[in-house]
Amino acid sequence: MTSDEMTSRAMNATTGLCADRVAVVTGAGRGLGRAHALALAAEGAKVVVNDLGVGLDGSGAAAAGPAQQVVDEIRAAGGAAVAHGGDIATAAGAASLISTALGTYGRLDALVNNAGFLRDRMLVNLDEDDWDDVLRVHLKGHFLLLKHAAAHWRAEAKAGRTPEARVVNTSSGAGLLGSVGQGNYSAAKAGIVGLTLVAAAELARYGVQVNAIAPAARTRMTEETFAGTMAAPGEGEFDAMAPENVSPLVVWLASAASEGVSGRVFEAEGGRITVMEGWRPGPTADKGARWTPAEAGEAARKLLAAAEPPQPVYGAR
Repeated sequence: MTSDEMTSRAMNATTGLCADRVAVVTGAGRGLGRAHALALAAEGAKVVVNDLGVGLDGSGAAAAGPAQQVVDEIRAAGGAAVAHGGDIATAAGAASLISTALGTYGRLDALVNNAGFLRDRMLVNLDEDDWDDVLRVHLKGHFLLLKHAAAHWRAEAKAGRTPEARVVNTSSGAGLLGSVGQGNYSAAKAGIVGLTLVAAAELARYGVQVNAIAPAARTRMTEETFAGTMAAPGEGEFDAMAPENVSPLVVWLASAASEGVSGRVFEAEGGRITVMEGWRPGPTADKGARWTPAEAGEAARKLLAAAEPPQPVYGAR
């Protein structure tokens, strides 16, 4: 069965959860973004497929091919989609992407921030450019699109047309727990969690819900770094690392059916969905006066003994 036939069959078997909604998906030419775009279209959404078409490390000339291929798949299956090849980590590129959705389909209902790339190095070998570039695309890219989409939704709300808008950001287990050799990526993904929490609080008054996922799937970014874990299974076995496993949760979060869910982070892998519970107060000691350094150290050790042990950093030995 061809890819077009599989996409068409999936569309015919779905429920129209996102019918009449318009969704923007970044980094949608391959991997998780492609899977999200196809799944959204299968549920009736009109999709703006953004992808710069560059290499795994962000290098190389931009290419329209990956985004257009996904658009062609969606259209061949009877869906509606348009390609966008701008750089979402620039103000002009982010504004253009939102304008493309509004100009083509007249509305915007969901934003799925997914674009990113890797420049993995141990900290002592990590160049400043590799730090800046990864944070620019992952974290700044999320911020700029949130800013431009939120400005539109705020204007709609103030005009009396409060939307049922949804944002799905993409963090990572590396952002929640850390990952050896990925200091820049881990920092960017941790920043996305903080941005998600702030955006959920600030934008609720305008009818906007903002959540984040921390997916685990086989993509260009993971199949080399975690080759053993991401290996395809044997014939007939469930492919737990297929990116398509993550997309159903993204589709639901992007739909009006997710009403009341905001400011949350979900891990998604294979057939497992987990609500992640972040920083919250644990064991506490209060002297009611200033500690001496020795007293503070003694109190800290007692508190640590009573606390839950931290989850290990990915790749730590």
